[in-house]
Amino acid sequence: MVTRDEVLEVLKTVNDPEVGIDVVNLGLIYDLKIEGEVVKVKMTMTTPNCPLTDWILFDLQKKVEEMKGVKECDIELVWDPPWTPDAISQEARKMLNI
Repeated sequence: MVTRDEVLEVLKTVNDPEVGIDVVNLGLIYDLKIEGEVVKVKMTMTTPNCPLTDWILFDLQKKVEEMKGVKECDIELVWDPPWTPDAISQEARKMLNI
């Protein structure tokens, strides 16, 4: 069975192309559950009007479902709580010089 850490490592390869930072370090991942061969991701975007939402969701789902031991990736896109820059990791803050 796939582990949470393994899924998080794969999610770190899914970048928001507008800022060049991955969805984990941007703080877009709110919850991650693994139920057998199903990975459930609760996440948000930096803004509800993000023009790359579909691309990011497709990339995330594709990469997770390519993992050995995963048959399905369910993504729940939520807007509450709204994302703020406070969610950005220290690692990403250094990359963005903030």
